[in-house]
Amino acid sequence: MFTKQPTQIIAHRGSKGTRPENTLLAFQAALDAGADGIETDVQLSADQQLVIMHDERVDRTTNGEGFIKDLTLVQLKGLDAGSRFSPDYAGIQIPTLDEVIQLLIADNFTGVFNLELKTNKIHYPGIEQRLAAYFERQPVPFRLVFSSFRAKSILTLRTLYPQAEYAKLFKTAGRQAKLMQRRHQVGGLHPDIHWVKAHRFWLPHAQLRPWTVNSEADMTYCLRHHFAGLITDYPARAVALRAKIQGGVPSWKKS
Repeated sequence: MFTKQPTQIIAHRGSKGTRPENTLLAFQAALDAGADGIETDVQLSADQQLVIMHDERVDRTTNGEGFIKDLTLVQLKGLDAGSRFSPDYAGIQIPTLDEVIQLLIADNFTGVFNLELKTNKIHYPGIEQRLAAYFERQPVPFRLVFSSFRAKSILTLRTLYPQAEYAKLFKTAGRQAKLMQRRHQVGGLHPDIHWVKAHRFWLPHAQLRPWTVNSEADMTYCLRHHFAGLITDYPARAVALRAKIQGGVPSWKKS
């Protein structure tokens, strides 16, 4: 049994559906929409800087080409990360982790910050140590959740920085995630929404934050089942729908 808590609305790569993903503009739009959380992705540049981007390559979302691991921060900052979404956003830059954190702090954010380590394809040796060192230097006034598809990254960072929360991302490997939860290696379970609907009685709803929940039907499904959270490209839509289904929910935002 679990206590029914309001479902947290977590913005996937910021307000990805309405702004260029994983940019400061997308994160600001999510904050303005009243999202309870921000989800984003961290990787390492060629000069070992913590940068925010989902894909291992810059090709899909920028005017550049190549792997993040092969480009310096200066080179990454020279790319246009907005025009692929819309010409209206030409010139927007790829942010660093620190730029995102400073934006959240400046906005007095006290919700959930879910940082995914993109280490399932490129392992980025040392990224866990760099993240632990960064957050030791930079205390944050919000809940910090680290997630990854790669179990080793979770276990390594958890040893280095035990004060954060941890969650296992998965699309099909539910048994590994459940085993990590039973061993208290993670508290949260972040599965694909399609997997959740196919295995709806297998996992406790209190730990679930499915991704990517974009349709009204999927949002309604998560909200009526009172999942811990839902990760969506459209946080404004989800916040409005939650108000209809679950009623008024206290927000981290100050009036």
